[in-house]
Amino acid sequence: MSGPLPPSRRAPDLSVYLVADPTATRGRPLLDVVAAAVRGGATLVQLRDKEGGGRATVEGARALVALLRPLGVPLVVNDRVDVAVAAGADGAHVGQRDLPAADARRLLGPEAILGVSASSAAEARAVDDDVADYVGAGPVFATGSKADAEPPTGLDGLAAICAATALPVVGIGGITADNAASVVATGARGVSVISAVCGADDPEAAVRALARAVRAGATR
Repeated sequence: MSGPLPPSRRAPDLSVYLVADPTATRGRPLLDVVAAAVRGGATLVQLRDKEGGGRATVEGARALVALLRPLGVPLVVNDRVDVAVAAGADGAHVGQRDLPAADARRLLGPEAILGVSASSAAEARAVDDDVADYVGAGPVFATGSKADAEPPTGLDGLAAICAATALPVVGIGGITADNAASVVATGARGVSVISAVCGADDPEAAVRALARAVRAGATR
């Protein structure tokens, strides 16, 4: 099914979507990296903590909510819908092997942001746009940030995913300021990055460069 989102839900700004991974910051405090990224123009932040225990992850999510909410930047939590609810985050993102999107929506409530991963047009087509708010598509290019990543879709595969769903799509996987414009030119609403920002010498400048590339791609 397709159509406008219910009035209680909003489509998030996917332009520069930071996936904040505590293991990718080169030893720097995650909050410092995220704060710099938001100064540079990051529009949405996802907490991706695959190694943290439940209590520590909730505490980290709460700290991010306290940082981001006054700035108007939403926080979603990767996979851990329970953490998102406990921390009062703005939503969650689930993969194909995580909690089903319909169950995640029931737990999160009608107003939360919910993203779903897709690595093919078929998977994107199967995402119920009465349940989800956006599709995270990829990996677009080869990436070392996720050990169990699917084979890269490439730009043609990303374009097919964008065409397969009425939901906004954000590209993820191996994206840098050098290729972000080509990603957005396929029809994606934005780019999602981990190492290009978390591992950058200057995360604020890295986001500014990505934002410029996204704007350039949107005009193609």
